[in-house]
Amino acid sequence: MPFVRARRAVRESVSGLPRAFWWLWTSTLVNRLGGFVATFMALYLTLDRGYSASYAGLVAALYGLGGVISSLGAGVMTDRLGRRPTLLVAQASTAVSIAVLGLVRDPVSIAVVACAVGMASNASRPAVQAMMADIVRPEDRIRAFSLNYWAINLGFAVSSMGAGFIAEVSYLAGFLIEAGMTMVCAVLVFLKLPESRPAGGAAAGKEGPGGDAGLGAVVRDGRFMAVVGLSFLVAMIFQQGSVGLPVAMGRAGFSPADYGMVIALNGVLVVALQIPVTRFIEHRDPRRLLVVSSLLAGYGFGLTAFAGSVGVFALTVCVWTLAEIVNAPTQTGLVVRLSPLHGRGRYQGMYTLSWSVASLVAPLLSGFVIDRFGAQWLWGTCAAVGTVAGVGYGVLMRRLPAEEPLPQEAGEALASRRVQDSQQATASQAVPGSPQAT
Repeated sequence: MPFVRARRAVRESVSGLPRAFWWLWTSTLVNRLGGFVATFMALYLTLDRGYSASYAGLVAALYGLGGVISSLGAGVMTDRLGRRPTLLVAQASTAVSIAVLGLVRDPVSIAVVACAVGMASNASRPAVQAMMADIVRPEDRIRAFSLNYWAINLGFAVSSMGAGFIAEVSYLAGFLIEAGMTMVCAVLVFLKLPESRPAGGAAAGKEGPGGDAGLGAVVRDGRFMAVVGLSFLVAMIFQQGSVGLPVAMGRAGFSPADYGMVIALNGVLVVALQIPVTRFIEHRDPRRLLVVSSLLAGYGFGLTAFAGSVGVFALTVCVWTLAEIVNAPTQTGLVVRLSPLHGRGRYQGMYTLSWSVASLVAPLLSGFVIDRFGAQWLWGTCAAVGTVAGVGYGVLMRRLPAEEPLPQEAGEALASRRVQDSQQATASQAVPGSPQAT
């Protein structure tokens, strides 16, 4: 019976979403399965190429800087050129730049190409999020964003293990494999995904409904920019899992293997709990979810101040991982809810920017706090920042606007694809033994 209930829960979690969403989800999964550069870049530069740790840190910073630069530009492209062209350009550019990064040897060239890889790889995020908002019904968006986040973490977990074996054989092979899999994603987008931008989006991208939807209008949207600021605070907290936590554990006498076991729990929990937790939170008040997740994140890392063993460190990871599972889809859904129909790309780009900037600032700030004041102050600061973010969400999300219905003008190609899906589902139900019929 537990198996039957689990099977029913999985079926309900994935049912009712359009076929275009699943192609987009597949593209995300394939892309993350090929993730090699972000995981092993530092080892590649220091062990294989023989560069210093300082140079590896510089390259990592330039990679993050590329993501910061592309966040807003990709958002503009998403609204003006369309979701599909932006995805094609971003993924094809990522594939080419990753292959080049594996081939170049000059330190200046490596740094420049790494920045280009960061720009290209981050450029697809606003388009993916905007397309999901276009093609999924409002009541299903939290579930869709959650499933996409689950694919990201599943792909990362698998690729991290595979990349370790690949690196032992050839770092270049890792770069080329990731480039090939990213190009597969571009081909999937080209063959399977129709354009979902609402009709008139190119014009409305400049003059959105009820006014300008350009970047200036996004910046002038005080309520949304406040949400972006709160997102930045939460992102700064979550960054400590890969920035402050390993440094603090190392200084406390724990080995890299200890940190590896502790942080691996984060990925395992996300993969195991993302779908069941989403079923629990799917139709609940997003205001409360964001308040609770902010507090869990802040105090989850705050508890690290009292950790003296691997087991206690693991317990703190469980707390802030639950916050991550709740926050990620809820926050993305909120961004959609606050953005105008024809400005979704720009708004998603600005939201993506908050995480990109956090990835740049967090290493510098956490290192400064640990060196100057000690790790205890870092964890106390996380608790304080989580409290500020929770209070901020509670205040800003009063009288949250109603979600817009899925527009009829979301694209003739998308509507046609839905009709085909419906016809295929009806036909399969009439065939005994078909997967849909059973």
